[in-house]
Amino acid sequence: MTLAPLQPLQPPSWPRPRGYSNGFRVPAGRDLVFTGGMVGWDAEEKMVEGGFVPQFGQALRNVLAVVAEAGGGPEDVISMTVFVTGREDYLSSLDAVGRVWREVMGRNYPAMALVEIAGFVEEGGRVEVQAVAALAPDRAE
Repeated sequence: MTLAPLQPLQPPSWPRPRGYSNGFRVPAGRDLVFTGGMVGWDAEEKMVEGGFVPQFGQALRNVLAVVAEAGGGPEDVISMTVFVTGREDYLSSLDAVGRVWREVMGRNYPAMALVEIAGFVEEGGRVEVQAVAALAPDRAE
């Protein structure tokens, strides 16, 4: 069975977004994977050191670990919400965030939102990432 590819949605009169997509159409027949909020801690639930950027990278790797459990990869992630405790952490680190993004996610840019919040349950947490992936049935486990 050949499925139609994921279709990024880009209104023609809008400027092209940088680092994210406006939306995706998911053709019928794909399996959806929803992750919980992934924080920047390792497999032993220890927050990684070094601040916002290392935590962001670890949170992305944690998202991909869950997606991989279903047989998917970064190219299958279609939506992501990033929660931060300080928008300045994000804005002042855009170059480093971009490098970490490309290292972990490649050139896949899902539909995204960034939300500033007061804090996390996990002590020392500065970022949390929640994602949705759409896997072709032949890739889903």
